[in-house]
Amino acid sequence: MTDIDRRHMVSGLALAGGIVAASSAGAAPTVLDPKTIKKETDIACLYHCDFGEPARVRQMITNIANHLSVYDFDPFKIKIVVVAHGQGIKPFIDSFEGTPWAKDSPDSELFTRYAGIAKYGVEVLLCRITFKNNKIDEAKARSDSFIKLVPSGVATVGELQANGFGYLKIG
Repeated sequence: MTDIDRRHMVSGLALAGGIVAASSAGAAPTVLDPKTIKKETDIACLYHCDFGEPARVRQMITNIANHLSVYDFDPFKIKIVVVAHGQGIKPFIDSFEGTPWAKDSPDSELFTRYAGIAKYGVEVLLCRITFKNNKIDEAKARSDSFIKLVPSGVATVGELQANGFGYLKIG
């Protein structure tokens, strides 16, 4: 392959990547089958979040960060998944307009904190039933790579527990 051919190929791949990225803007997150989530570390936990009170969510994120710290923030030592449904999806939607929480004010700090722990392998699974029952367009959900949709939050909680994930809920 000549240098010119290589340059064209690399340029073409970069352009294609940009087109794919631009076309996915505003799209809903990937839909994940919970049966595909496997316990691949000795320690794997799910945090169940069906609440929307910012102070309680902040406490949960702090607990997750503390949990990660014991394992040196090493995703090869611990896997943490947050399963969010009901009001637990609030930090992951772009706008409360047209939702049951239209009168609430979004707390952008919560999403920033979630993004911070996601750097250590934490994933967030959002319940599609919550979106459907509350007539919220799934495209309102943030599409960051650590966020996925699952058919049902509570079914995913059960599936993960059956696969060896420990269950934690902040009270």
